[in-house]
Amino acid sequence: MRNVSRLLLVSALLIGCVGCDQISKHVVRSQLMLGESHSYLGDTLRLTYTHNTGAFLGLGDSLPESARIAFFQGVVGLIVLGLLWVAAFARDMSRWQIIALALIAAGGFGNLIDRVLYDGRVTDFLNLGVGSLRTGIFNIADAVEVIGVLFFALSWRNAVPANNSL
Repeated sequence: MRNVSRLLLVSALLIGCVGCDQISKHVVRSQLMLGESHSYLGDTLRLTYTHNTGAFLGLGDSLPESARIAFFQGVVGLIVLGLLWVAAFARDMSRWQIIALALIAAGGFGNLIDRVLYDGRVTDFLNLGVGSLRTGIFNIADAVEVIGVLFFALSWRNAVPANNSL
């Protein structure tokens, strides 16, 4: 039963996170024009439709197209598969580590879908901040990856109890 519950957990996180990411990106692409921006909550939240051909904050967007495709689709695809395999089957992992790896993989998979379907471009649209202190523009997949990395870091340092392994 442990293996089944673990596979169900990883699958639910993957489907739920990728589903939310892709639905939110579809809504943005269908409701906003590229470059259009809307402000909410006293400008704490901005929805700004943009494309990103690089990684975090556009890192790597100036690489030649063939290198971007090889890395952001090929290498990232292999990393996502590896993370999913480890989350689903590696021994002696806490529940939080499994959740963390599944979240990181889900975020990577959400952006990988965009890269494959939209000529290497990822749809970004969220921007948070107060005044001039703002985040870069990101999407749900990016947020899921950050949450996964934080969970993994906390579980690695034993800040999150590791005695509930699956």
